[in-house]
Amino acid sequence: MKVNQLILAFLFLAVAFQLPAQQPVTNATTIPNWVTNDTSAKNSVDTNKTSLDPFVKAIFAIIEENEHFNFAATKAKADKGDAKAQYDIGYAYHAGHGVAEDATEAVKWYRKAAGQGYISAEASLGFAYKDGRGIPMNYVEAYKWFNLAAAGNDSVAKFAASQRDELVQQMTSDQIAEAQQLSRRFRVRIEGVSTSSDLPTASGSGFFITDDGYLISNYHVVKDATKVRLVTSAGLIDAKVVKVDAANDLALLKADGRFAPLPIASSRPVKLGGMVATVGFPNTGMQGFAPKFARGEIASLSGAADDARYFQISVPVQPGNSGGALVDEHGDVVGVVSAKLNAAAALAASGALPENVNYAVKSSFLLSFLESVPDVANKLKDAVSAEMKFDEVVQSAQAAAVLVLVY
Repeated sequence: MKVNQLILAFLFLAVAFQLPAQQPVTNATTIPNWVTNDTSAKNSVDTNKTSLDPFVKAIFAIIEENEHFNFAATKAKADKGDAKAQYDIGYAYHAGHGVAEDATEAVKWYRKAAGQGYISAEASLGFAYKDGRGIPMNYVEAYKWFNLAAAGNDSVAKFAASQRDELVQQMTSDQIAEAQQLSRRFRVRIEGVSTSSDLPTASGSGFFITDDGYLISNYHVVKDATKVRLVTSAGLIDAKVVKVDAANDLALLKADGRFAPLPIASSRPVKLGGMVATVGFPNTGMQGFAPKFARGEIASLSGAADDARYFQISVPVQPGNSGGALVDEHGDVVGVVSAKLNAAAALAASGALPENVNYAVKSSFLLSFLESVPDVANKLKDAVSAEMKFDEVVQSAQAAAVLVLVY
């Protein structure tokens, strides 16, 4: 049994045993750190070292056996700002694995990871505040962290939501309002960013096409990049550009890890008026770093000036959607969101502003591009022929979507 499956199997014992689950989701920005508020503290405080149930220690021992957990190496990564490593160090202090049990130190590292939007750390902080372990008991803060963790789309998020909803029964309306306000004020941030040279110069969207980390974005997103990083469900990770097709505005990238890929279908069967959708990361500075869903139709089987490489789509897209997957009702990729009609040029030419005129590179051109990289082409998922439930289409597109940060 895989380690993550093992952890999820015991997820619903997390309250009794204080067992955080390994289901990360990290967002990234340079907005200042989280809001801290220690009002409404309850009666008990436990800042001493904790003693975990032997069952929990046994579970962590299995994790070490399977993943060869190394405290020193993980600590080095955590010190450099790696959110997953920070969470793992927090859990090591929590479980007393490789280091003496210390609830206060565990909270310290959970807070670092949670500040970068790591969902399991957010949930763990919720438990710490709820039970007063390593930090003064505070239902307002507990609600805040459970609420933030609940914004994800995995089992940890669902469990955090259930804990938040249970906590409401023990809170006043004023406390709930305060906790919700703190949740709205929270902003994730990247550790170690101190100079303008450390900041992304641009961003776009992308999507995984193989489970071992190959992904697609637009050429214009990564053009002239000296470094590329991804905000994924595995945290903030590095990626490299493997190959580009500048003529068709496509780029193949590679990241290390295991991911949920999307299947790619030929675009030839796509019909005028067919339903299509995308999940991407538009205008992150204004709209935030959560993935955004948009839905529309195939408005034309060709692009501007009848360019056969593109679909015209009515899907509402913004800067930052570039590189996102255009999926059909089967959940198959049939295009790559690429461009929108230049408003100024359209106004000058026609005297009217264009309304929702956007374009996507057809997937047949993407498949031709990938055929030039046989190692990738041989790993692609088979296209789906049966229709999927709409919520399943959205979930699969979201699971594969990544925010691409360009430096």
